[in-house]
Amino acid sequence: MAHTTREFDALYQSYHALVYRRLYYLLGEREAAREITQEGFLKLHRSPPRDQSGLGGWLLRVAANLGYNYLRGETRRRRREEGQCREEADVIPLEEAVIRDQEAKRVHRCLAKLEPRDRMCLLLKNAGHSYAEIAAVIEAEKSSVGTILARARQRFRDLYNELEGRDDHVPGRRSSASLS
Repeated sequence: MAHTTREFDALYQSYHALVYRRLYYLLGEREAAREITQEGFLKLHRSPPRDQSGLGGWLLRVAANLGYNYLRGETRRRRREEGQCREEADVIPLEEAVIRDQEAKRVHRCLAKLEPRDRMCLLLKNAGHSYAEIAAVIEAEKSSVGTILARARQRFRDLYNELEGRDDHVPGRRSSASLS
């Protein structure tokens, strides 16, 4: 049943404040509550319910559904934007990517030149394994793992510095080489 302009104005005056208040409490945003209140009244104007006896309840239900749709859309939008920000943060400049790649290649070349036992010790320790776990893998005493690791680290540093063309080894001084 279509409403006359006068009837619609009367309904608007009767329910506008109530619908707006409910939406404002639901959404927490004045502008969104205003827009969705208008959208609810537009739905009432374009396609009113068949049963006019519960018009206030119908209007509140429609407004609540529109509000929930708005909240779901906002949640999706936020997730999308956060995902986009994360993707942008994950993108590294080309120069940095090239440097990382060169660094990784140097590390792999150095590891390849190490004795298998030394290479395994460094890789296991770098992966977070305990001395006991490393000892079991390389079939050595747990008490000797520290010494084996220290020697393997020193050989790795020497190889790394050699690959970089540096001769800055000072006994007892730590280098910035990876896996040290």
